[in-house]
Amino acid sequence: MTTFPFRLPLAGCAIAFFLPLATLAAVAPPPMKIQQHQLKNGLKIVLAEDQSRPVANLQIWYHVGSKDERPGRTGFAHLFEHLMFRGSKNVGPEEHMRIVRESGGELNAYTSFDMTVYWETFPSHYLERMLWLEADRMASLEVSQENFVKEREVVKEERRVNYENPPYGLLIEDVLRNTYSSYPYKSPPIGSMDDINAATIDDVREFHSTFYVPNNATLVLVGDFDSKNALALIEKHFGAIPRGKPVPRVKTTEPARKAAAEATVRYPNAPLAAVITSYLLPPMGHPDSYALEIASSILSSGQSSRLYKRLVYDERAAVAAFGQGQFLEGPSFFFGAAIANQGKNIKEVATSLEYTYGEMQKTPVSDEEMDKARNQFIARFILGRESVQAKADFLGRCAVLLGDPERYNSELAKYQAVTAADVQRVMKQYLDPARQVKIWVEPGAAPAAAPAQ
Repeated sequence: MTTFPFRLPLAGCAIAFFLPLATLAAVAPPPMKIQQHQLKNGLKIVLAEDQSRPVANLQIWYHVGSKDERPGRTGFAHLFEHLMFRGSKNVGPEEHMRIVRESGGELNAYTSFDMTVYWETFPSHYLERMLWLEADRMASLEVSQENFVKEREVVKEERRVNYENPPYGLLIEDVLRNTYSSYPYKSPPIGSMDDINAATIDDVREFHSTFYVPNNATLVLVGDFDSKNALALIEKHFGAIPRGKPVPRVKTTEPARKAAAEATVRYPNAPLAAVITSYLLPPMGHPDSYALEIASSILSSGQSSRLYKRLVYDERAAVAAFGQGQFLEGPSFFFGAAIANQGKNIKEVATSLEYTYGEMQKTPVSDEEMDKARNQFIARFILGRESVQAKADFLGRCAVLLGDPERYNSELAKYQAVTAADVQRVMKQYLDPARQVKIWVEPGAAPAAAPAQ
């Protein structure tokens, strides 16, 4: 299970198929035939048959993530990622996992800012069993005091291991806290330790009854099945689950940053100084998001990226240089970061970081860089769509976060249409130094600084 799915650089992305745009149709995956349905209780259904192998992937996307949590009650969406495996009316604790694995399948779940997803991949003749499992926990999850207390401790330990103990584990919290002034992406999905400790069983039950309802869920099914039969089984197992109340949606907007800002933080176990720069971006699916993803890849994807090459290889000013554009349903962000090498001035490291951005703003990137970045997205769309799970992952993203599952068949062309001029334009527009947030990380313990204003 995971709570913060930053995409890692694709392994093996240097696949040598540098293809002109005219040949896109030859390499694009065949269009997926997608069916959409909705039950009377509001459950949305997205189906795509794929008889290439006798397996299927079932996913339940609950349209709830950390952005839907109330202030002072963060971490609930991730807590439910754990609680959903603690049993329901007809399934005991951990029995869901046992049934799937004994059927020859695998399963997991993940939580993000915008959604929580539960999935199983399994031999397709077990389809009804898997539908029954997901319907049972949607209808009758056991949100007991005992389960709540147990899983809260598991979440607290996960936070210690992944956030509080690593030297720079709190970096993402500071990026979010200083990048967003209003929008509820200010906290990562793991939640704060204080909020996790303060949560009560009544809080948790209220959150569950509000968001874990059929009218806030999308069932995605990809693989070896007959759609007519699958729909009948879905109706059989999910149709009687009562519709929930209208689901509240985030109405907050994030104002454009009008001036640069800085903040300083100290990490008790950080051995070296670091600097992070952060910028607000438009949401995923925005016309500029495709060029921004290409730009992010050129800047920060792997050891051949511009940031790593300049700061680590060429100047040896940093022991690490990294970054990422995180594209979300709401206002998104890019951050670039560098950890100073021993004896290096962190101010000079920051200058080099910003100089790297400036180069891409002043001069179009090379054809070679554009081809490499395009190839990464070709690999992600083609090689990364070979399994039924990968297909369902992206289909769910299109259905729930982009609002249209048919975008599954058109997204690749939008990345391929990006030009070097587009990359230069979006770098100028969105990575504007006048709207930058800069965070200085100093080694040693000290009270946390106030968010940048």
